[in-house]
Amino acid sequence: MSENAPPNQSQSLDQDQDQDRDHESLTIPLLSHQRSINSTSQVAIVGSNLCPIESLDYEIAENDFFKQDWRRRGKIQIFQYIFMKWLLCFFIGVIVSLVGFCNNFAVENIAGVKFFITSNMMLAQRYGMAFLVFSLSNLVLTLFAAIITAFIAPAASGSGIPEVKAYLNGVDAPGIFSLRTLIVKIVGSISAVSSSLLVGKAGPMVHTGACIASLLGQGGSRRYGLTWKWLRFFKNDRDRRDLVTCGSAAGIAAAFRAPVGGVLFALEEMASWWRSALLWRAFFTTAVVAIILQALIDVCLSGKCGLFGKGGLIMFDVYSANVSYHIADVPPVLVLGVIGGILGSIYNFLLDKILLVYNLINEKGIAYKVFLACTISIFTSCLLFGLPWLASCQPCPSDASEACPTIGRSGNYKKFQCASGHYNDLASLIFNTNDDAIRNLFSKNTDSAFQYSTMLIFFVTCFFLSIVSYGIVAPAGLFVPVMVTGASYGRFVGMLLGSHTNLNHGLYAVLGAASFLGGSMRMTVSLCVIILELTNNLLLLPLIMMVLLVSKTVADAFNGNIYDLIMKAKGFPYLEGHSEPYMRQLTAGDVVSGPLQLCHGIEKVGNIVHILKTTRHHGFPVIDEPPHSESPILYGLILRAYLIALLKKRVFLCTPEQIGVDAFRHFSADDFAKKGGGNADKIEDVELTDEEMEMFLDLHPFTNASPYTVLETMSLAKALILFRQVGLRHLLVMPKISNREPVVGILTRHDFMPEHILGLHPLLTKSRWKRLRFQLPRLLKIF
Repeated sequence: MSENAPPNQSQSLDQDQDQDRDHESLTIPLLSHQRSINSTSQVAIVGSNLCPIESLDYEIAENDFFKQDWRRRGKIQIFQYIFMKWLLCFFIGVIVSLVGFCNNFAVENIAGVKFFITSNMMLAQRYGMAFLVFSLSNLVLTLFAAIITAFIAPAASGSGIPEVKAYLNGVDAPGIFSLRTLIVKIVGSISAVSSSLLVGKAGPMVHTGACIASLLGQGGSRRYGLTWKWLRFFKNDRDRRDLVTCGSAAGIAAAFRAPVGGVLFALEEMASWWRSALLWRAFFTTAVVAIILQALIDVCLSGKCGLFGKGGLIMFDVYSANVSYHIADVPPVLVLGVIGGILGSIYNFLLDKILLVYNLINEKGIAYKVFLACTISIFTSCLLFGLPWLASCQPCPSDASEACPTIGRSGNYKKFQCASGHYNDLASLIFNTNDDAIRNLFSKNTDSAFQYSTMLIFFVTCFFLSIVSYGIVAPAGLFVPVMVTGASYGRFVGMLLGSHTNLNHGLYAVLGAASFLGGSMRMTVSLCVIILELTNNLLLLPLIMMVLLVSKTVADAFNGNIYDLIMKAKGFPYLEGHSEPYMRQLTAGDVVSGPLQLCHGIEKVGNIVHILKTTRHHGFPVIDEPPHSESPILYGLILRAYLIALLKKRVFLCTPEQIGVDAFRHFSADDFAKKGGGNADKIEDVELTDEEMEMFLDLHPFTNASPYTVLETMSLAKALILFRQVGLRHLLVMPKISNREPVVGILTRHDFMPEHILGLHPLLTKSRWKRLRFQLPRLLKIF
């Protein structure tokens, strides 16, 4: 721009540049630097790929056809609908429990064989060969997980909890619940967890449960001949949302054998809409999971499952001793909560920055994604195999509750390179699965089993390895790594206190895990119940409640919870449950944007085709004008999918007149049911002749005549609450004065995003509501 440009021209050019930047901020996620995108749709990083996203239709389109269809249904159809809800919840519980069991079964046996072979070579003093077997097996497992994820289902990468949480908020991302995503999530999670990467199984199990629920709720598949008419009731977003909520609860229940904790996790962390009927079905689903898992574990305890049974789901009884504590033990517990909150906020900050760096690498191509995963695997193997050499060997205790040293199985006393009658305490934590490591840290009567240096080294290792391992292109959870890390520093604090406390080191490990989970994930009730179900000791309840409340309060002073940070980094337009104060200063008419595409009640076919081909909008206001009405009025809202279905059926009119109820005999409810797996019909698939393009289509019977509307003078804060609480995709804005156009505009999820609002009204940036948080130094903000 020229320095001699007129002030007005300079100001207009600056405004154009600001608008371009605002537009980019709305269509490009925070982690992406690509510019070639669809400007009519938001995009987000789903798994490890950049994808366009849409909103879900939770509103029921109450048009004349819908009312006629429901009037035809009798008591038998209503019974089928209710019965199928409960039956699908039962199937979700059965399948998720079987997947959870097989997941643990595979991890325990694959990792067990790897550790068994490595231990035998260490006993034979073939240290070089032991390292080669350990590192190569980890590399092969990681490479396999990365390849199938990158090439088959990139949406299966990561935890999956941010994607499921965004879906339950109303964000539809492509491929997150497909069959290939489900298979890759299960197989890839087994491979990644078995490869000694510090990743967890809980997040992938939540995603797996949601996938299973979504697939069962898709209403069948014509491709595979599954078109049972009972399933057609669930071909809508509202019922699928409820099933996905039950599936996410079942995933946590299967990961930790914590049925009540699973329900509370879905309520506290996942779901944006909740009601008592959904609570009952979620509780029923997790109860089915708990019963089936208990039956399968009883079979394994008889010795029929190989190495399974020494860890995994048998964490349930890790701590069953009677706990006695006094008022003098409360201050150390409070300090533990403060430490957990500070460490949790640091953990979230570092993980957010690492994901930014990883995305810069991942967007270069699949080869870079796989290379990054292999690099992390090699680094992890070298670190895990080399660190136990720094620990000194300890003599086996005379009163050990298990064999010492432990050879060929999980346990507290790994021999590694030590002489006979001695054990390596750091190897006892590293050369085990994450579940067995937690079991060892939580165990009672082991106050003298670990050294100070061992706990400190293990904590630092877990803290940083769990951060660098999460962003690779493989299914990876955060729950278990955070728990291991918290348990290690909790036990370290207990060791420092020594005889000054009545609590043993295992209990401090439990409290440390709770504090770090609270500081990172910011959940309270669900975490408390999950830990109680894991430890099987209700006497821990007051201490766990205290440490969770303190850690969450401290961590909230610095940043948000880890899943919200990941969702924001990925670019998901998540609607919060509260409105920010600057929204009170704006009205609904201040943020609607045009141009607005309208349809008439009786519209020319060619005009409908033109609108569908030139826009990507999914909802269109339908207006009636004279002679069909005295003045232009809003008749309702019709969806894009309905228009395409009408065009495919070709129920056209030669003259612009209403067809009335005669149109119903040409359609069934299945014609307007939403297809699963993103297989929606496209306007490009509809071929019409020139003669048909000149004909007319009556939209009245298929238009939602009672859409949600607000006046243009309503505050944006009130509009947001209505939009989110009802679960809308479109909110029509009506004029306050009657002699204007019948519709001012349409509010969508995009219009409520802070980036969009503050882009339109930048002066409100200073008045934006912010939490009372400590600001990081400028030097850290550079990174």
